[in-house]
Amino acid sequence: MVVDVETEIPWPLTDVESTVFTERVLTAAAQKLSIYGEVSVRFVDDATIHELNRTYRAVDRPTDVLSFAMLEGDESFPIVDEIVMLGDIVVSVDTAKVQADEYGHSLERELAFLLVHGFLHLNGYDHQDDESEREMFGLQEEILQSLGLQR
Repeated sequence: MVVDVETEIPWPLTDVESTVFTERVLTAAAQKLSIYGEVSVRFVDDATIHELNRTYRAVDRPTDVLSFAMLEGDESFPIVDEIVMLGDIVVSVDTAKVQADEYGHSLERELAFLLVHGFLHLNGYDHQDDESEREMFGLQEEILQSLGLQR
């Protein structure tokens, strides 16, 4: 996996640590799906993700993660030798902190969950009905457990 990480909010991790963490999580997800490509990740605050959510989804509130797939709806997949740009994942660190507290687990686990969730959306997974939700959330848990990040 090729991962480009941009951190727009102060937090305990250095830029190098956040890149290493993000690459580790997304590489595990990519290996699980047998996918190789490039992903851009932005860690932002609630105000930034709120604006993105309002602009691109017409939802006027912050959210935890947004995914912007580059190949959505594409029938043809690029040549195998090329690095495919899969898309962008935007994570609100503000919301991740609140959710980690609510669920009683670490910020690391919550950020990993959101990264995997966003990555699965980039690759066509969704949770619009019970069956697809079970499949997507099952994959998320398998990937997180492979990283040692259980609830």
